[in-house]
Amino acid sequence: MINNKVKVYIGSDHAGFELKNALIDFLVGLDYEVSDKGAFGYDEGDDYPDFISSVAREVSEDPENAEGIILGASGQGEAITANRFKNVRAAVYYGGNSDIIRLSRQHNNTNILSLGARFLSEEKAKEAVKIWLNTPFSRDERHIRRIKKIEDLN
Repeated sequence: MINNKVKVYIGSDHAGFELKNALIDFLVGLDYEVSDKGAFGYDEGDDYPDFISSVAREVSEDPENAEGIILGASGQGEAITANRFKNVRAAVYYGGNSDIIRLSRQHNNTNILSLGARFLSEEKAKEAVKIWLNTPFSRDERHIRRIKKIEDLN
């Protein structure tokens, strides 16, 4: 069910830098086209909005063909940043029941997955990404209606 035709944009600050690089290799291995939006080196003093906004902007401009994966310490600030952009629906995952990942796609048609890098092992992050990429939007009328209401808030 993986849709390798979409482009995946990925970005992280220092807290998710190593995990981001591992996920890039993982995604390329799954035959995805991946665009790394930074950070391009480890800098403990960097600021996540600088990298997350680059990913969110790409997804915002082409929400039908672009998806994003963003990482930070908890994933919370990263999702808050991404959700400031029109057409972006980012959900946070930092462990626990993976049904939350499926539901974010099935019910909310999320197009950015925000990962809490300090709470996930590399294997758990890969599993989360794979679940997220493999889960389609349900297209149920009630979910379409709710997403439209959210979009109309802008």
